[in-house]
Amino acid sequence: MAKKVSKVSIDTLRGRIDKIDQQLTSLLNRRARLAMAIGERKATAGRTVYAPDREKRVFQKLAAANVGPLSDQHLQSIFREVISSCLSLEKPLRVSFLGPQGTYSQQAASVQFGSGADLVPAGSIDSIFEEVERGRTDYGVVPVENSTEGVVAQTLDRFIQSPLSIKAEILLRVDHCLLRQKGRSPRLRRIVSHAQSLAQCRDWLARSYPEVPLEEVASNAVAAELAARAATTAAIAGRQAAEQYDLDVIAENIQDLPNNVTRFLVISSDAPSARTEDDKTSVLFAVPHRSGALFKVLEGFAKEHINLSTIESRPLRGRAWEYVFFLDLSGHVDEPGMARALVALEKRALFVKVLGSYPAWHWPDPKEKR
Repeated sequence: MAKKVSKVSIDTLRGRIDKIDQQLTSLLNRRARLAMAIGERKATAGRTVYAPDREKRVFQKLAAANVGPLSDQHLQSIFREVISSCLSLEKPLRVSFLGPQGTYSQQAASVQFGSGADLVPAGSIDSIFEEVERGRTDYGVVPVENSTEGVVAQTLDRFIQSPLSIKAEILLRVDHCLLRQKGRSPRLRRIVSHAQSLAQCRDWLARSYPEVPLEEVASNAVAAELAARAATTAAIAGRQAAEQYDLDVIAENIQDLPNNVTRFLVISSDAPSARTEDDKTSVLFAVPHRSGALFKVLEGFAKEHINLSTIESRPLRGRAWEYVFFLDLSGHVDEPGMARALVALEKRALFVKVLGSYPAWHWPDPKEKR
């Protein structure tokens, strides 16, 4: 087959591509019309158009049918935009993220919702929750933990009182860069970034710029904006921020640990995502302040052979030495074992709040199909 193709002229091959492009255009518009019909039926039934469980099944079917040479990762990126464009025809989605423009939160929102969504920057995590709670945006994307620095306490604390639930999760590989103004390179007088980013690059900064003061700011995008204004300021941020604020990348991948991943959650007032057979459930609860209380409430999950992937504690406001616990569990609330374990938890805990069941995140296999 390769020998036959090699004898065909470039113009002939391009002509074949043009015909395929015409066929793809026709098929994409047929798909869009079907999506619009589904959107009309969802509106009549009072259902939301965004369904991450359905998207996950679409990606799984694409991967199963893929024989290459495109990788699963390539196909998922292409169909993310196809799905995003079709969703925008059903109902334009407004999504809050931790701004300003150019943050990793914006990147995570783009990965999950594509370019068809209207991404709206918010000034704080509290503001994201408030925007969604008041219905000014449909969804919010909030950071919840980093593989190097641990949990984002503000996000966990906000869940305690918020009526919102978790609709989906996003795992984003974070590659930090050192950015500064283009052209001129006077002596640096400060390096600015978000506190977690500074911590994630602590050893590199100590080796490379031991005498330059470090300064914490509200976000990496704010840091990039400051670097764009001052020739003696450098920022730690991502490549997206470099493009947004027209900065030079003077060093890349400067994080101390190579596998630096931040987990984000999609929050909403929607009904829970449907079961996909590969899900997570997040729960928060409080226990009596006595010996063995935590062990007893977790016992039900062990009996049902439910994997506990995360446990974090936060002080319970107004009650000294009492704590709220956050759990990430493997499974969905609709599974019988999970349902039994949650009933057991409710009997022993002071209070229980299920934050949502949602599809577990998996990156596509980056290797090429053969």
